[in-house]
Amino acid sequence: MQALKDVSLDISNGMFGLLGPNGAGKSTLMRTIATLQDADSGTIMFGDIDVSKQKHELREVLGYLPQEFGVYPKVSAEEMLHYIARMKGIADVKERKEIVKALLEQVNLYAHRNKYLGGYSGGMKQRFGIAQALIGNPKLIVVDEPTAGLDPAERLRFNNLLSEIGENIIVILSTHIVDDVSELCSDMAIIAGGQVVERGNPEKLVDDMQNKIWSKRIKKDEILHYQSEYKVVLSKLSAGNIVVHIYSEADPGNGFKSERATLEDIYFSNIA
Repeated sequence: MQALKDVSLDISNGMFGLLGPNGAGKSTLMRTIATLQDADSGTIMFGDIDVSKQKHELREVLGYLPQEFGVYPKVSAEEMLHYIARMKGIADVKERKEIVKALLEQVNLYAHRNKYLGGYSGGMKQRFGIAQALIGNPKLIVVDEPTAGLDPAERLRFNNLLSEIGENIIVILSTHIVDDVSELCSDMAIIAGGQVVERGNPEKLVDDMQNKIWSKRIKKDEILHYQSEYKVVLSKLSAGNIVVHIYSEADPGNGFKSERATLEDIYFSNIA
């Protein structure tokens, strides 16, 4: 079974969102870009670097935060960043101290620099993950499902940090959380079944969908009928009933009301 099929993407500086359900192939693509997994065919180029043939060159300009990010529980954030900086070739002690201090301040962890990583909250660990990914001034940062499991406050802090980082370099954000892409990214792709099924600027995609989404509140036992009669984009429980959104270029009548389209409508219409 192929995890990815004929995926072709041209990504420029800024935040790029890769949106898709679990199992869509996002993590496979992220790991392949990050040189952790080889593709059976095809090419990945970063500027003049052929990723499959020049893994070391790509790693020198890469920052990577994987979906499963482990930490050494009995090591402090400051100690760990010093160690990673040494591993990345920053030998000068004074330079390393300045870099580590600046990174801890950037991710708002300087006050917790001496705390063991095992005592960090989920959001703090993710921000530490970004700090380690930024060592060496990378030109490409890949983050895989970074806000999954974070509470709203930590998710907001993390997204603000990503937005700041993504101004001058390429940041590829892989996620199944639609709002993260809607809020952060100027370019995106939706991947389902290992294939790119939609691509473009989120705002433009939403604008193009306006006046084509219609909603109606129905009873639970009516959902199968509506799914057979209309192109149901999404359905969600609301006060004991179900609200359905359908796609139709003309007014479908039958009690449906025009609904302002969102990126969520586009996402579900492409993965259904």
